[in-house]
Amino acid sequence: MSIETNRTVQDSSLTVHRSLDVETVHGLRPVRNQLPGEPVPYAMASGEGARYELDGQLWTVFARAADTGGLFDAAWINGPRHARTPHHVHHHHQRSFTVVKGSAQVWLGTSSRVLVPGDSFNVPAGTAVAWRFLAHGTRLLTWTAPGGGLAWVERLGTPVDVHTHRDRPAADASPRERADIGAQLGVSFPAGEEVLAAEQWDDRLPEGAEPYFLRAGEGDRLRTPDALYTYLSRGRNTDHRYFAIHTVGAPSQYFGRHFHRQHTENFVCLSGRVWLWVNGVEVLLTAGDFVHAPAGTIHTFAFDAHQTELLGILTPDVFEPFFSVLGSPTSDRSYPEPGTVSGESTDLVGPSFEALQKLQDELDLVIVGPPPERGAGLDL
Repeated sequence: MSIETNRTVQDSSLTVHRSLDVETVHGLRPVRNQLPGEPVPYAMASGEGARYELDGQLWTVFARAADTGGLFDAAWINGPRHARTPHHVHHHHQRSFTVVKGSAQVWLGTSSRVLVPGDSFNVPAGTAVAWRFLAHGTRLLTWTAPGGGLAWVERLGTPVDVHTHRDRPAADASPRERADIGAQLGVSFPAGEEVLAAEQWDDRLPEGAEPYFLRAGEGDRLRTPDALYTYLSRGRNTDHRYFAIHTVGAPSQYFGRHFHRQHTENFVCLSGRVWLWVNGVEVLLTAGDFVHAPAGTIHTFAFDAHQTELLGILTPDVFEPFFSVLGSPTSDRSYPEPGTVSGESTDLVGPSFEALQKLQDELDLVIVGPPPERGAGLDL
């Protein structure tokens, strides 16, 4: 019996739900550099996607509800110093943000922080958020669940063909337009107080779905022989819609080919080089590149440069326990070189066969074969 995953096709007036069996997804080659409009494997190079100017910033939407089976949206936000997004509230969507470049002051609920690259913040439904860019060329990454959370940008923003923010962007939507369109989409624009930024060092994930800041290098951390994993959010922080995990590590080999039946795995390269093997096709990711692997996609990946950084967004959160089997809790904030931990020899090894079998039995993991041989980019 085949197990199905949702296929969603959307337009401005109608949402149609179809289904796509997992076995069919096995044979789909990834779509390249275009939003597919249905939840199939696809890869987007940095800067590609649907682009809009809003609030003096360039929003590059690289995942929408139509592309992810209604699970989530994602976008890059680029802008100049002083670009500002006013207070707004999403009443039905969970949102997360990471600062990738530059600096921003963020107002979240009743608190404010000045954030730098690697810092992140979590915005539950019903929480007011606003930000102001403090450095030229600031860049944020955002993702929101369920899908449709970026429809307000598509409706309020001005479509553009440029791939970088402009110093003199198009005129913004009026307060009346924001109120009217926001009311249709479950977004409101309250008058928020811009309190002074606190210097508090935010180093812990909360126990529930509440607003929080998280500083770079903080969060729940796990180590393996060649990588460090850090949870930026857990399922408990997102009403179990997704979790996000940051990986930094050394060059590595592909591991076993596998797929998932119940969740979608998404990869954003933040630095270095990552090879993704996607249904038999090798895709190279460098900074800003993205791969969407919906349920049924046979995949694996390998790091191909020192200090490579990869952000994984997995939705829903059923696979979260995997990393506790893969690695060991650590207080370190840098990854070990292969064969060493903190400069000393170690016998830390990867998961045993028994552990992998347990993962298949208890988690949403189906291993279908040994690691593939690297066939592309061997001279890099």
